[in-house]
This record gives sequence, structure tokens and C-alpha cells, in this order.
Amino acid sequence: MTSSSPEAASGPAVELPENADTEPVSWDVVVIGAGPAGASAALAAARAGRRVLVLERAELPRYKTCGGGIIGPSKGALPPGFEPPVADLVREVEFTLRGRRRRVRSSRTTLIGLVDRARFDEALTRAAVDAGAVLREGVAVSRIAEHDGEVTLTLADGDTVRARAVVGADGSAGRTAAYVGVTFEQVDLGLEAEVPVPAEVAEHWRGRILLDWGPIPGSYGWVFPKGDSLTVGVICARGEGEATRAYLRDFIGRLGLAGFRPAIESGHLTRCRTESAPLSRGRVLVAGDAAGLLEPWTREGISYALRSGRMAGERAAAVAGVGTDAEVEKAGADYHAEIDAVLGREMRAGRILLGVFERHPAMLHRAVTTLPQGWRVFRKVVQGRTTFADLLERPAARRVLELTRH
Repeated sequence: MTSSSPEAASGPAVELPENADTEPVSWDVVVIGAGPAGASAALAAARAGRRVLVLERAELPRYKTCGGGIIGPSKGALPPGFEPPVADLVREVEFTLRGRRRRVRSSRTTLIGLVDRARFDEALTRAAVDAGAVLREGVAVSRIAEHDGEVTLTLADGDTVRARAVVGADGSAGRTAAYVGVTFEQVDLGLEAEVPVPAEVAEHWRGRILLDWGPIPGSYGWVFPKGDSLTVGVICARGEGEATRAYLRDFIGRLGLAGFRPAIESGHLTRCRTESAPLSRGRVLVAGDAAGLLEPWTREGISYALRSGRMAGERAAAVAGVGTDAEVEKAGADYHAEIDAVLGREMRAGRILLGVFERHPAMLHRAVTTLPQGWRVFRKVVQGRTTFADLLERPAARRVLELTRH
């Protein structure tokens, strides 16, 4: 069935804004995906006065493989007045190198907030709905086509939705990344387990995370507490599947958690974009994982999703109001330039640091755990008071990088 209006395209899962007296023939902006990037895009476009529809493949809340760490840049990118559903506040970090050389460092102020991604994504999407966006759940997009200044989305059930602009936030393996032509130069495999633990174990981890620099070049493991459960995971370059699985098993065993049955075990691929890859095609823009935007060393993606989603939503709102191909092309070029100036700069620094980490994990471990300046830098980065890119522009950092090449 083909629908010519949002009303016909809606099912029982749609939430209409209270002031929707009449439905438009087509939407100004359609956002595909209700993760942090999609929700941020929908919120930005709705606040710009556009009529916005969010299409989400699953039913919210839905599980997402993710450590759920909200660092400073993520907190700074949250909508004004939005309070994330935080499960724990971290002021202590335990560092290990392949399970050894344990060192605990503490901070007087909060370093990281920890969230359950299912609750976080749902809350952010509800904020977009409160701003006027319409949410439709349980639908997948099977085809994207542009014609005569409009984008037509064909859904898996044969229905269609039309829009003046689209933001793709449906993941790196989603439909919009392929449509835009995003390419990826770094692909990593992350494995994770959600482990319910007794009260005394949960208490031990309250306010503390663990970071383990792993046995495979570029790999690391983590423990993030979420109330009465622990998120335990590892990540390394794709192609080391068995070694990655062995790392997770050994990691859980060393932590004394092997006797607890995981509630969820999952895996996912993270993909970092090729620097020259496009971020838009016509009236379709991509953000977050769909654009391959995440930090290459730590593979942190929430802050990149929030920031790129807001930028994409603002640009999509502008695209929805223009008529010529030249204006659409300029909006896409402006979006690309904005992403490159902020997130691209940070990603370039992350690639450099990943290379150093792959060659010299023990050196970085010593720097963070034994040198006061190293610990201060760690705190400033995770609290959003500086960035890797800012640090690497300093002469002292450039001298150290030169030494690590030999």
C-alpha cells in the first residue's frame, strides 16, 4: 500500500504531537533510527520548526551493545534541560595491562556518567517527541529514492513515506550509509556481556570502572557498573575473532566473574569512516554510526552521535526549506565542512594515538598511571576540558610522538 500522508503511513506505534490539527502531504524531515544521533537530529529539526517523523526499526526501549559511558563532550552535547538516566557516576579508574600492573587512580570530581543505552536512547527520543517530532516504531526502510526535490522511503511492508530531507542514523550497516556511499577504513569487533552480580560485588564496583590494555595490538577491555549488573566487554580489530573471544573469556575469568551467568551476550562491529567518504547525497544526510563517526582509538561513539546528529538535524531543517539543486548541494557541503572541522579533526588525532597504542601500550599505561601529568590529561579529556586534537598540537606532544616512531 502507498501512503501520501503521514497519517496513512502511521501505525498504532505513532505518537502525534498534540498540536497536529492537520497532517502535511509530506514530512519536512524524516529521521531513520532512534539512537543518540537520530534522536538528536529529530530534536534539532523539530526545534527549528520542521515537521519531523522518526522511523525506528525496533520497539523502544531496545538493547544496544555499548558500554554506555557519558563523557564530557557527550554531556555538553545533550539538549538543554535534558537529564540522562544515569546508573552510576565514576570517580575512580582501575587500570591494568593485560591483567597485570594494576593501578587505581581517583578524582575528586565526576569523570564519567554511566547509562543503560536502552533507557538513554528512549529518553532522548521522548525529548524529540516532546519537541514535536512524531515517532513510528517497528518499521524498516528497504529503499531510498530521490525525485523532483523529494525523498521517497519505501518501507519493508511496502508502505512509503515522503520527505523534503532525510537524516540517516540507522548504523554503519544500515540502508542510508550504503545509499550515501560511506566507506570505512577501520572496522573493529566488540564483544560484551551484561553480568548480574550479587550486592557485595556491585558495591565493590560502585563509582569505579576498569580499563585493561589488552593482549592484541590496539585492543582493550572494560568493566562499567550499572547498578546490580556489570557491563564487561573487549574490542579489537576485526579479523581476530577467536583471539577476541578468548580475551573476553580470560578477562571475565581474571575478574572472578566466570561464576555469574550473563543476562545478555552480544557482539557488534564498529566502523570508522574513510576521511574522504561522503556525508550526504542529495537531500539525504548521515550521522553517528551511519556516517562512521567515532573515536578511532577508544571507539567512543556516543559523543560523536550526539554532536553529528544535532548538526545533521539543523542542516536537514535547512535543506527542507530550499528548492534548487545548488542550494541542496551547498547545504551538504556545509555539513561536511562542519563535521570535518570538529569531529574530523578529533578523529585524525585518534588515529595517530591508536597507532602509538598499538606499538607502545606499556608506555601509555605508565604515563596514565604513574605520571601526574598523564593522569591530569586523562581527566581533562574524559571531562571534556580538552581533546586529543588539542593535545597533539602542543610541541611537547609532537616531540613524544616523534620518539615513538623509532
